[in-house]
Amino acid sequence: MRATALAAVLTASLPAAAQRNAAIIDDAIYLAPQAMVAVERGRRLNLHCVGKGPITVVFDAGLGEDMKVWAFVQPRVGGRTRACAYDRAGLGFSDPSPEPRTSAFLVRDLQHLLLAARIPPPYVLVGHSFGGMNIKLFAETYPAQVAGLVFVDPSHEDLATRAWALSPERAAAGLRYYALMQSCLDAKPEDFVPGAPLTEACATPPNAERLSPEIHAMEAARDARYDVRYAWTSEQFNVWTASADQLRAARRPLGDMPIVVLTHEPLLPRDGETREMTDAQNALRTELHTQIARMSTRGSIRTVHDSGHHFQLDQPQEVIAAVDEVLAMASEDQARKRSRKSRAPTP
Repeated sequence: MRATALAAVLTASLPAAAQRNAAIIDDAIYLAPQAMVAVERGRRLNLHCVGKGPITVVFDAGLGEDMKVWAFVQPRVGGRTRACAYDRAGLGFSDPSPEPRTSAFLVRDLQHLLLAARIPPPYVLVGHSFGGMNIKLFAETYPAQVAGLVFVDPSHEDLATRAWALSPERAAAGLRYYALMQSCLDAKPEDFVPGAPLTEACATPPNAERLSPEIHAMEAARDARYDVRYAWTSEQFNVWTASADQLRAARRPLGDMPIVVLTHEPLLPRDGETREMTDAQNALRTELHTQIARMSTRGSIRTVHDSGHHFQLDQPQEVIAAVDEVLAMASEDQARKRSRKSRAPTP
């Protein structure tokens, strides 16, 4: 839901969407913590689960975002099986952590959360944007626990370096943004004086168009806290550095795990950008999203039309359909495993 400066560095303009979902997020569950689960001594994560089933679908949001981005998808999936969304450390209602927000830390946190909440595998993981990097690393780290993956316009560990190599202007803007994020991380709580330039620069961007007035007011007050600023900034700072390095080191094929990658329509040129440059950026996105799908022999990729970056908000039915498809394949896989186990000779 937040359009960050870093995202602007990496993307061109999305086509105008003709038939986007116009619903507003207004469910009262986003006004208060749901289940606060201890993942380590003195630190809890906010977890919300609906539905029942042998396979649990777990949703991971994009950079600096919390569980409410899944408001139009999770309830529908929860009508088929158990569906869980959570707030990463320091975001939403989850407790803060002094740890840098790298994908490896976040994957470890999610594993601790699932164990502490007594939610056993198998899991189908659904990740949007940066959340796509996290679920990929989770599957590579704990492949036996993951029955399928759905990527919603995912980020890729090589996106920034290769996109910036295509455009010196974007590379320069990226370096300026990293310098800004470093200043935000170095700042102390008392440095964030209302109205000061640093306070404005390090604030999580406001977002009202998808939220009820009550939820927006609550979020605006919460996002002004230092621990929320740190969590958001740390995810931004680490995504294309430490997190990207962690994913490169963990790369491995995922056999025949069901995978669906939802990608966007070709982007339009930004101001001052040539068609050739935009075409190169579009080709790069397609290549990287295809690479994600090809982690498995049962990986597929499809385009979502008439949407911005947040498919789960603009075209939630497309995300629900992808989750349903992966769930169906994962359920068949689990049934075959149970059948083989029942036919195995008794020692």
